[in-house]
Amino acid sequence: MLGLLYRAADALRRRSLRHDHGRIGEDLAHRYLRGQGCIIVARNYRRRAGQGEIDLVAWHGPVLVFVEVKTRASDAFGAPETAVDQEKRTSLQYAAREYARRAGIDWDKTRFDIVSVVLTRPPQVEWTRDAFL
Repeated sequence: MLGLLYRAADALRRRSLRHDHGRIGEDLAHRYLRGQGCIIVARNYRRRAGQGEIDLVAWHGPVLVFVEVKTRASDAFGAPETAVDQEKRTSLQYAAREYARRAGIDWDKTRFDIVSVVLTRPPQVEWTRDAFL
C-alpha cells in the first residue's frame, strides 16, 4: 500500500516539477538513501555566508555523510557525477566544515558521497560513497 502511495506522489511531483530535474533528483536520492538505512537530517543546507549548499546531510551508521545529488534527463552527455568538479568540491567542503563544527561532529567521522540520478523510466540511481576528500 505504501509503495502505491509513493508511486502516486512521484507521478504528481513529476507532473508539477516537470522541468525541475534537480528537485526531482533530490527527492529520488532522499528516498533511495532512506531505503539504504540512512537517516536524513538536513536538505539544502546553506552556509551562513551564503556560499555553498549541501543537497543532503545524512547519518549512515556512525558516519555523517554530506551528499551531492546530480541529476540528468539522460546520460547522453556523460555520467551526472562527472559534473562535480574541484570548485564544487571546495564549496561543499566549506559548507560541510561549517555544518560539522556547528553540530559538534568530529571531522574524521564525516565523508562526502555523490548520488547520480538519470531520469529514465524507471529512474537510475547510483550511490558513490567516499567520492572525494
